[in-house]
Amino acid sequence: MARDSIVILGAGIVGLDVALELSKRGYGKYITVVAEHLPGDEATIDYTSPWAGANFSGISGGDANALRWDRTGYSLMMRLIDTQAEEAKYLAKTESTEYWDEMPASDKIRSMTEYLRDVSIISQRTGKEKLQVTDANSINTQLTILPKKDLPSGVAFGIKFTTVTINAPAHCQHLKTLLSQPKYGSIPFLRRRVSHLQDAFISSKTKLVFNCIGNSAITLSGVSDSKCYPTRGQILLVKAPSVRKNIMRHGAKYETYIIPRPMSDGTVILGGFMQKGNWSPHVVPEESESIVKRTGELLPSLMLDGQMEIIRAAVGLRPSREGGARVEQERISPDRLVVHNYGAGGTGFQAGMGLAVDAVDLAAKTLKGLTQKAML
Repeated sequence: MARDSIVILGAGIVGLDVALELSKRGYGKYITVVAEHLPGDEATIDYTSPWAGANFSGISGGDANALRWDRTGYSLMMRLIDTQAEEAKYLAKTESTEYWDEMPASDKIRSMTEYLRDVSIISQRTGKEKLQVTDANSINTQLTILPKKDLPSGVAFGIKFTTVTINAPAHCQHLKTLLSQPKYGSIPFLRRRVSHLQDAFISSKTKLVFNCIGNSAITLSGVSDSKCYPTRGQILLVKAPSVRKNIMRHGAKYETYIIPRPMSDGTVILGGFMQKGNWSPHVVPEESESIVKRTGELLPSLMLDGQMEIIRAAVGLRPSREGGARVEQERISPDRLVVHNYGAGGTGFQAGMGLAVDAVDLAAKTLKGLTQKAML
């Protein structure tokens, strides 16, 4: 089994999580990562991961796949933090409050309360009744029903829990560094642009490709997925060391969020926007003003303490897809398999490890065959 028996196409967080999952299963020494953009690159709109918030939140969809990927991603990240694993250097447990202007689906609420830690559900009803709920893993969930006046105007539902916040650019660079080490398989990262999916089979020995190309799934020959589209976001990176909590508000036509960036000397991500189909890479001053206004309303102390300093504004294009992420296999030829893993939109960091588990599981038969051949 050669070094390039397995190729991971794409080096955003989704591709990095696949590399990490393969490495943990013992396949690191058979992998090459091929990508046009690599961790550390921040000068292009085409590389989305460095611009992410990033955190675990309720922003994802309510379908069964999204709920499963979220649950797995949250559980694995928490385990990394709890065990003080090397991969958790730029991850942190953070208190979080999230609000929805419209009630989330009951399946989503039920799923979140089954695994999130330190959960308090806040619902807009009459009275102050409290109900204790315990899931199969004995995680206590407190349902707090509050009067309407105790919630921000227009909010229908809220939840408090312990989230995971991530220093996105530092985490990606850190994973690349770890994966390049012998312990993880000394995985090489090859900077290369491919014009066709077939080009990812970089030698006659390449038998398995994990396609983690994000927005390039729209244009790359051999994929050209018409269900894919960018979701533009604009954020502000600010200096606000007093902010220690994650706060979000989900609206029908907006997302407002305040995300402290761990291991960053007090920087915070403020956002944002969810503009479907918008490819514009340009910072819009009016949008920055809107972000300041909305985040100030969500957390008044952000503006009142006078310590906030805007460092820069940035734009990112989330790689989204109608119907959710595509995680499935495609047989290119009798001895060549592609496992697609793209279209996670704004959930790459929170669901990436869950996506990786499913993607690698899909390739289990091929991986076993490659291993057996290598032993001959």
